[in-house]
Amino acid sequence: MFVLSVIKDTIAILPANFGVPPAQALVAEINKKYANRVLHDVGLCICAFDLVEAGEGKVRYGDGCLWYKVRFRMVVFRPFASEVILAKVKSSDEDGIRLSVGFFDDIYVPLAYLPQPSAFDPNERAHFWLPDSEATTSHGLLESATVDRMYIDQGEVVRVRVEADEFYDDEPGPPKASEGVAVKREVRRAPYSMICSIAEQGLGPVPWWKSAQPDGDAMDEE
Repeated sequence: MFVLSVIKDTIAILPANFGVPPAQALVAEINKKYANRVLHDVGLCICAFDLVEAGEGKVRYGDGCLWYKVRFRMVVFRPFASEVILAKVKSSDEDGIRLSVGFFDDIYVPLAYLPQPSAFDPNERAHFWLPDSEATTSHGLLESATVDRMYIDQGEVVRVRVEADEFYDDEPGPPKASEGVAVKREVRRAPYSMICSIAEQGLGPVPWWKSAQPDGDAMDEE
């Protein structure tokens, strides 16, 4: 789920921090710049792990800062394909389920990766699985008895398998529209998202497979 990535950068230390040990000041500035930031094809940066190398600080004309060329290791959130992780259901709609791990919310389970047969209940705003059902359509599944449905409710802890991840480089928007010319605004996309599956045995809400679950293998409730 977490990996270490080596990053090179030039980091500035403000004059107000000259009294702080250089390594400590550099780590603080690195975290300020990178924490909770998505790096394309790298992942979501969490925090600096350590400094691998730091050059001698140099003053640039005009700003009074000490600039250091550094190489450091960053803790990055990027689960690998086929990795099984635990997450919580954030929301559900007709297109699938959105999950969260607390600090990252762009995890999705599309319809194709739900256990079959399953359907979306618009009244409960939740998907449900109906094992052993002979129904093949959503309409048929929605006619089933509610007590027979295995719902995937909001806030429930689920075990999922990572299928793929996607990075999106948000390019600068179009220039301001001229008078009389309309500019269509696109929905802003997440810079990093994951596609996961619960369509296999052992995946899905943890209570479904509780009898086969080792002790301690569950996400603590927040």
